Amino acid sequence: MKITDVETFYLALPKVEARTDSSQDTLLIRISTDAGITGWGEVDSAPTVVQAIIEAPYSHTMVSGLKRLLIGENPLETGRLWQKMYDATIFYGRTGAVLQAMAGIDIALWDIKGKALGQPIVTLLGGALRDRMRVYSSNMFQFSVEDTVARAKAAVDEGHTGVKFGWEPFGRDERTDIAYVEAIRRAIGDDVDFMLDAGHAWDARTAMRRAELLEPYNLFWIEEPLHPEDIKGYGRLSQSMSQPLAAGEQDSSVAQFERLIDEGGVDIVQIDLTRVGFTQAIRVADYAASRGRKVCNHNFTTDINTAASLHFLCAIRNALVMEYCVEPNEIARKLALNPVRFEDGHALLPAEPGLGVEPDPAIIEKYLVR
Repeated sequence: MKITDVETFYLALPKVEARTDSSQDTLLIRISTDAGITGWGEVDSAPTVVQAIIEAPYSHTMVSGLKRLLIGENPLETGRLWQKMYDATIFYGRTGAVLQAMAGIDIALWDIKGKALGQPIVTLLGGALRDRMRVYSSNMFQFSVEDTVARAKAAVDEGHTGVKFGWEPFGRDERTDIAYVEAIRRAIGDDVDFMLDAGHAWDARTAMRRAELLEPYNLFWIEEPLHPEDIKGYGRLSQSMSQPLAAGEQDSSVAQFERLIDEGGVDIVQIDLTRVGFTQAIRVADYAASRGRKVCNHNFTTDINTAASLHFLCAIRNALVMEYCVEPNEIARKLALNPVRFEDGHALLPAEPGLGVEPDPAIIEKYLVR
């Protein structure tokens, strides 16, 4: 079996609002083979930047677009192809958008591998340690406390046992931050887990003070309070706060995650499959386990990310909980013809070969940016 084509599909809502909501657009990748098997992947990044990385022509042995590296290759050789892409982008890659582009391709290759072998990806990753994952409802903070509380109550009514809110308008001032957190905790009660995503809002000293003030609200974790490059700040913060510290969604390389764990001291390692891919995510999860850390996914895009995250989390021993984006738009919620199923606050692991989900051509056509 040989790869015959690598295609990208940039999807976006008609109106993309100026806020940190990555569910508003996405980049899908489809890899075709001469055996008639196709695989789907996704990248949560700057879509047109990733498109350029995939489509770029050859410059020299260490500067090449990714598509030309894959045509004619055996898609089952996922590890070798990851290394081939890495070596051929080493002058302009090694992290960021290049590794994110490789992650989307990697997901599509694993989807092909599963379909070709008649197995779900979780089996190819070593086997399912569980057949479902507890999910939490992942939300943007709304621009009023009242609207945010309505979101929180809706999540609980839908059967979620955990809720998360993040990003703007949170982090602007202490009084407003406390008002949001207090109102959410009061609305969901003490038995529902409450994750807080601070969205890089603070420096280390401010985060220490906020964490102390937020102790009465029994947060499940505080996520990304600092800029992702402030590793020393994370190290200071992890030593001072009582709540679990979560981070990692911005990272795409094994080396970045190792620093975040060893120097940053985070308790919960958040891996976005659409920025890391299966091949590297397993390495990161194993390293996290060797350091006694739990792993959660990051997912604020589509059903492709949801399915990939579910296969990954069900295959690793240190999985904690699964993020599920509930933003009410069709790209985030309606992409798959056969979406992941949910029951009693859990996502059920697909048993079909590969990812177990396929995009709806009608949704692609509706939101495709040409």
